[in-house]
Amino acid sequence: MRKIIHIDMDAFYASVEQRDDPSLRGRPVVVAWRGARSVVCAASYEARGYGVRSAMPALRAERLCPEAVFVPPDFPRYKAVSRQVRAIFLEHTDLVEPLSLDEAYLDVTAPKIASPSATATAQAIRARIREETALTASAGVAPNKFIAKIASDWNKPDGLFVVRPGQVDGFLTPLPVGRIPGVGKVMQAKLEELGVRTVGELRTLPLEALQARFGSFGASLYRRARGIDERPVQPDQPVQSISAEDTFAQDLPLHELAPHVRRIAEKAWAATRKTPRIGRTVVLKLKTAQFRILTRSLTPDAPPGSQEEFTATALSLLSRVALPGSTRYRLVGVGLSNFQDPEELAVQAQLFAQAPCA
Repeated sequence: MRKIIHIDMDAFYASVEQRDDPSLRGRPVVVAWRGARSVVCAASYEARGYGVRSAMPALRAERLCPEAVFVPPDFPRYKAVSRQVRAIFLEHTDLVEPLSLDEAYLDVTAPKIASPSATATAQAIRARIREETALTASAGVAPNKFIAKIASDWNKPDGLFVVRPGQVDGFLTPLPVGRIPGVGKVMQAKLEELGVRTVGELRTLPLEALQARFGSFGASLYRRARGIDERPVQPDQPVQSISAEDTFAQDLPLHELAPHVRRIAEKAWAATRKTPRIGRTVVLKLKTAQFRILTRSLTPDAPPGSQEEFTATALSLLSRVALPGSTRYRLVGVGLSNFQDPEELAVQAQLFAQAPCA
């Protein structure tokens, strides 16, 4: 059985700023440029107390917390610290899968440094991070990635939570279904219609019923509700595209596809949150009953900053499908492509904002 650690740096960008500028310590810090087009890159725990969150429009953050100190992001500095942290990970295992500059999965089933347990390894890593960077990290230890990810958020900030194999059922059963990756507000509402609010209640639904209602995502829900996640920890490769799709039990006309686009877009958006890179191009994929594949894409001026923006763009692409009205469709997919690193996009946006008007 695998031994997986999920490490998540606490309020990483904001914590780096507070570490390097003592005047910011204890104050609500928002890492973002000011302006109508800017979004929050990170918020200190003091700012989070006002409801400020990452990816929120900067103007909204300013309204929620007028006392906030806005600090422009310094990605080269954050990347340098991230490399320090990554080096600590690699002292313990070569199986490191970064999700962003501030979090990663580690497979320590066979650690490079002798250790009595995965828990002890997680403790040693967190101690080294504090020693080397003067920053804190939270960790989750579990038999697989899915549970480790949830566990790392359990005792934040500066916490450690362990879910041993024999504790998986007891840990998962009382959780709200919203803790399952990909289950956003829309999917929660759909599950509530079925009387499902907790993972334990989700377990009462048979696989066939979940697949009939939610397609391939239904099978994923079935596995996650039982703590099943067989994904290995994979050393990082740059993300090029992320998508989700579903094949319907019955072919549908174009005018009935919008609800399915919304549902699939929610799943795809959840997947994009696991990478530090940002997708600029929204892609809609359709397959007709005759197995003809159509794709439509759009690259907005600014990358989608929220699930709502992403979904709205995907829905707009339906109007670009010009096949006869009698055409029926058996599959819909929604995705993001044209991925770039956040610092590259941030620099581009700042240059654009500073460019003189024509």
